[in-house]
Amino acid sequence: MPAYIVLLRGVNVGKAKRVPMATFKQLLQATGFAAVQTLLNSGNAVGMHSGRSADKLAEQVHAAILDALRLDVPVVVKSAAAFKAAVAENPLTDLSETQHPQLLLAFAQDIAALQPLRALAPLVQPPESVHIGAHAAYLHCANGILQSQAALALLGKLGRGVTTRNWATVLKLLAALQVLG
Repeated sequence: MPAYIVLLRGVNVGKAKRVPMATFKQLLQATGFAAVQTLLNSGNAVGMHSGRSADKLAEQVHAAILDALRLDVPVVVKSAAAFKAAVAENPLTDLSETQHPQLLLAFAQDIAALQPLRALAPLVQPPESVHIGAHAAYLHCANGILQSQAALALLGKLGRGVTTRNWATVLKLLAALQVLG
């Protein structure tokens, strides 16, 4: 079975949209995922599924969460190959480990949703940098996410069509994928 990454947008931030990770894991298993492992408390999971369409899997997971929890949560599902391509495409891999939380990757279910993120460019203040790739968008907030106007835009209305993870989380997800094979 192929491996996938499942990312939820905007869960477990504050009191709204609470998705317990044990429930998330059960919902993934109910939709046919096997060897499911959740990571952190922010809607990250890896698992295997016999389905061949990440788009259809995203729809199924979205429907399961809506049905079980009555939450309309955006879901991004990436095949292992697509996720690894996003990691490989990162132009900012020379960051020290302490800088990993300052690098945000934006993932979209529909790659076309990355194009509006080009509007981040005028908000980027050196030494920040932004790159819109073929598989993800990359925003380095050198002075911290809370000090970055571009990050605030990405995490706000401009980023509604994507979900973001910092580089440290992405590397943990990549390691979990590698365990699946």
